[in-house]
Amino acid sequence: MITLSTHVLDTAHGRPAAGMAITLADAAGEVVFHGVTNKDGRCPELAAPGPGCFRLDFAVAAYFRAQGIALPDPPFLDVVSVAFGMSSEGGHYHVPLLVAPYAYSTYRGS
Repeated sequence: MITLSTHVLDTAHGRPAAGMAITLADAAGEVVFHGVTNKDGRCPELAAPGPGCFRLDFAVAAYFRAQGIALPDPPFLDVVSVAFGMSSEGGHYHVPLLVAPYAYSTYRGS
């Protein structure tokens, strides 16, 4: 069984990134999920569609603008995309995003 989760942390403010739009697309670019992070910066409705290659898109600029942060036009980071694969061997895939207006990091979490 494959499971998928994400957690977005706003490192500029030191809190979860509540209200950030997230999209999951498959290798062909077809959107298989669209949601918004909750007050904990998580998206519990996100589910793994199965093994394969995917891309999570995080609407970073829209989130920071909604927080009252003035960003240049165009912003340095607009949409952060994380391309990753999920093996048919199963397991849990956690894709956290730590983000600020000018920097981000991600890793395979637990």
